[in-house]
Amino acid sequence: MDNTPEMVAEIDRLDEAVRAAPAGDTTAQIALWQQVTRLEHWFFIARGSAEQPRPYSVASAQGPMICLYSSAARATDAARALGVADPDGAPVPLFGVPMPAAIDYVASYGQAGVVGVTLDHPRIGHYIPLANLGVLKGWVEGSAQ
Repeated sequence: MDNTPEMVAEIDRLDEAVRAAPAGDTTAQIALWQQVTRLEHWFFIARGSAEQPRPYSVASAQGPMICLYSSAARATDAARALGVADPDGAPVPLFGVPMPAAIDYVASYGQAGVVGVTLDHPRIGHYIPLANLGVLKGWVEGSAQ
């Protein structure tokens, strides 16, 4: 169910392009988020009960942001780095949501006060406001035609 290593490697390449881009140039950011929409699944660190997991989120200056991961391995690594994994080495509770349903899933948290989604936190950390998820959905729908 995990995304291919090639898809994840492209995320890393685009992250480097974003970091190297001149201030105000959003071309690389757009390419990065377009690649995120090409992932087969979005992964999340599960919080709460196994029957009704909710995604791990972080506080930011703008408000709470859901942490989206490009692979199950990155979600596991992040949970350990962030100290939310069981210190005894038990498997990290994760869940994946297939695309494009993942966009609507994340957007639904706007009702709970979530303001954005951050990618591969803390490794990458680029984020977009929930209001921009409609743009991502448009890219997915446009590529399906």
